[in-house]
Amino acid sequence: MKFSEFNTEAMFQIGDESLLEKYRVGEQLGVFTFIWARQNSARVIVDNIPIRIPQHSILALTPLQFLQFEAGKDLIVYQFNRSFYCIQDHDKEVGCAGSLFFGDMYSPIIPLDDKEQKSYSALHSVFIEEFENKDAIQSEMLRMLLSRFIIKTTRLLKSESASEAITDNKQELVRQFNLLVEAHFKKEHSVAFYAGKLNKSPKTISNIFSKLKKTPLKIIHDRIILEAKRQFIYTNKTSKEIAYDIGFDDASHLSRMFKKQTGSSPTHFRLKSTIN
Repeated sequence: MKFSEFNTEAMFQIGDESLLEKYRVGEQLGVFTFIWARQNSARVIVDNIPIRIPQHSILALTPLQFLQFEAGKDLIVYQFNRSFYCIQDHDKEVGCAGSLFFGDMYSPIIPLDDKEQKSYSALHSVFIEEFENKDAIQSEMLRMLLSRFIIKTTRLLKSESASEAITDNKQELVRQFNLLVEAHFKKEHSVAFYAGKLNKSPKTISNIFSKLKKTPLKIIHDRIILEAKRQFIYTNKTSKEIAYDIGFDDASHLSRMFKKQTGSSPTHFRLKSTIN
C-alpha cells in the first residue's frame, strides 16, 4: 500500500519484507524505515553490521543507512520520506530529528510486550483502513497516525534506554549533540566545537555523557569511522580521497584512527569486505 502526492513528492508506504528485498548491496535506504518483526525474528545487515530483530520488536532506521535484507517473514514495514512527514522537524519528540532517530542509540530495537503488541496491531489496522479512504484529508490522517506511531515508539525507547537515567533536559542535549555531529563530522572532529555550538564547556558535555555508554569523543569518532567504512565498502575512492572527504589532510591520520577503532587497517578492511 502506497500513498504519494505529486505536488509535494510526499511518500508513505506500508508493506511486508518485499519492501526490503528490493535493496541492492550498497544502496542507501533513502527513506525512514520501521521494520516490525511479529511472530518471527528477522535478520538484516545495516551498514555492513548484521542485526537480528527479535520477534515482537521494531527496528528504526534513517535514510542515511545502507540496508541488506537477509531473512524474515510476515514482517510489517513502514517507510516514509521527508516530504511526507519531516515538516515536523521542529517538534523534537515526533519529528525526524527526534530521539528515536538521533538519540543515544544507533539503529534502536524496541521490544513490545503483550499489551503493546495488541496496541500496535490495533493502530496498524487503522492504518490499513485509512489507505482505503481516497479523499482530500487522507494525507493528514495518515500523518496523524504516523505521528502516533512515532510517539508510542519513542516512549518505549526512552523507557528501555539507559538514557532514562538522565533528565529530559540532558537527554535533549544528547540529541542535539548527535544532530550536530551528523551535520559537521566531516569537518569538525573535536568535542570543543560541538560544546561551543551548544553553549556548554567540553567538561560539561563529558559529564552529561558519563551516564551513557559512549563519551562525546567516541560518538564523533564512531561517526567518522562509520562514514569511512561506508565509503571503503560501497565506493571505489582511494584511501586518500576518503580521508580528505572526512576532513583529514593526511590519509595516515584516518588510517591510524581506523585501525585503533576497528582493529583493522583500511586496506585489510576493504579487502575483507570485498571477499565477503
